[in-house]
Order: sequence, then structure tokens, then C-alpha cells
Amino acid sequence: MLTGNQSHLTEFLLLGLTTDPKQQMWLFAIFLAMYLINVVGNSVIIAAIRGDVCLHTPMYFFLSNLSLADICFTTVIVPAMLVNMITQRKTITFGQCLTQMYFFVAFGTTDSFLLAAMAIDRYVAICNPLHYTTTMSPRRCLLLVVVSWVVSHLHSLTHTVLMARLSFCGSNIIHHFFCDVQPLLTLSCSDTSVNELVTFTEGSFVLMSSLIFIIVSYVYIARAVLRVPSGGGRYKVFSTCGSHLTVVALFYGTIISVYIRPSSTYSVTKDRVVTVIYTVATPMLNPFIYSLRNKDMKQALRKLTGRVRIT
Repeated sequence: MLTGNQSHLTEFLLLGLTTDPKQQMWLFAIFLAMYLINVVGNSVIIAAIRGDVCLHTPMYFFLSNLSLADICFTTVIVPAMLVNMITQRKTITFGQCLTQMYFFVAFGTTDSFLLAAMAIDRYVAICNPLHYTTTMSPRRCLLLVVVSWVVSHLHSLTHTVLMARLSFCGSNIIHHFFCDVQPLLTLSCSDTSVNELVTFTEGSFVLMSSLIFIIVSYVYIARAVLRVPSGGGRYKVFSTCGSHLTVVALFYGTIISVYIRPSSTYSVTKDRVVTVIYTVATPMLNPFIYSLRNKDMKQALRKLTGRVRIT
């Protein structure tokens, strides 16, 4: 749909993952189940942490914020996609598209910063245990979380404003299941060089800076672990950090393959599959990853289950 001067699109058509009605029925059931598992699982993690005094520590404070960000991250995308599958109305207005893109980028970036904060927390706990209480004080932990949320929204606002200034006057078909930066750039009929430069430089810096913090933290952690004489001590440290490293590998492994590259190499089929992993699958798996190998979380979940049964 075009405006009066036929120069700017006012709505887009989201093709989704498939146009086959039979496949859409199966995908609807699968994505609805994954979304519900994500919301329920992460909500349980938040409730368990808030309800157990033993988990009122920096690591679990960051984990509860990560669970909240994961819920928001997926909620930006999946409900709208499910509605589109049911109603077969795949159109989205330009304003709604930018709004979805804004919150998607904001919550996704928040995830990366919180993962970095959790890595820093593990580094201090393992490498400088005597200074842990003072270094990771409640005030500093709160500051880290606030900075993560604020900087993420400023980062997203930058990309949204740059996207809003572009003209879209050709095809309005987005070969994706939500409004993302790269698919929108490929549809623009104006010069996108500034957007691509900012996406590749500023976007890479924001994403890679948190990854660098994680890598450096775990290099020092690995060095400290190798100095531990007992095998049991090493296993305890690795089991504590293993869950976090698994989430980091899933999140960054997929997201870097999509965003840290020129938009000219964007592949519709490949990137849609990879995007499903970090937007839907990873947030759904996080509660299981963090709870299955964590004795403290298992105990907190048992307490929460007991309180629910009593009530």
C-alpha cells in the first residue's frame, strides 16, 4: 500500500516461515508450545529466585533479569506470528514494523549484556573470592543491570531512527516472520550505506564488546581452574560455569552469523532458520540449562513446588 505520492510504503507483508496451510498448522502448534514453555519456564525461574533467600546473590539476580529479558524478547515476535498464522492476515503497518524491530533489538542486546555481567560475576567469584562481596555489591549489581537495559534501548533507538528516515517504495514483501533490520534494509529504495555502516560498526561493537568480556572472563577462570589441585574442585567450578557457557555458545553462535556481516550476503532461507534458534529456541531452553545442572536452583524449585501444593 502506497501513500498519495506513491513514494512510501505504509505497510509490509510478512511471508512468515511458510505459505503452506498444512505446514502452518504444525508450525502454529510447535511455536505455541515453545512460547508457553518459554514464558512458564522463565517465570518459574524468576519466582524461584525471588522466593528463596539463598538465591539472593548477584549471579541469580542477573539470571532473573535474563529470564525477564528472554520473556520480553520472545513476546515481541511469537504472539504476532501466531496471530498471522491463524488469521492469514500477514500485513503489518510501517509504524508497527519499526516498533517490533525496536523492542526486538533492545531485548536481544539486553540479553547479551546480561550474559556478560554473569561472566564477570563468575570471574570475580572464582578468581577473586576474597573481594567478591565488596566488588559485586548490591549497588554495583543493580548499576550493571540498569546500564544493560538503558544502553540496549539507546542502541535500538539509534537503529530505529536511522531506519525511519529511509524510503520504501518498491516491494513490500518481507521474507521473514518478523521485522528485522537486515530484511528491511534489503527493501529500501534509498541509500542504506549509513545504516549498514552503523549496523556493522556500532552494532558489532555493542555485540562483540559483551562477547569479549565473556571470553576474557573465562580465560582467567580457566587459568584459575587449572591451578585447582583436586579433580572434585575443578568439576565443581566447571559445572557452575557450564550452564552459562552453553547459553553463550547458543546465543552468540547464531546471532553473530546473522548480524556481523554485510547485508548483501543476507540469505532468506538460511537466516530464517538460524533466527528461529536464537529468538525462540534458546530462550525456551535457558530455564532447563540453568536448572538441570544447578543444585541451588533445583532446591529452590522444590521449595516453590512445595509452596504451590500447600496453597
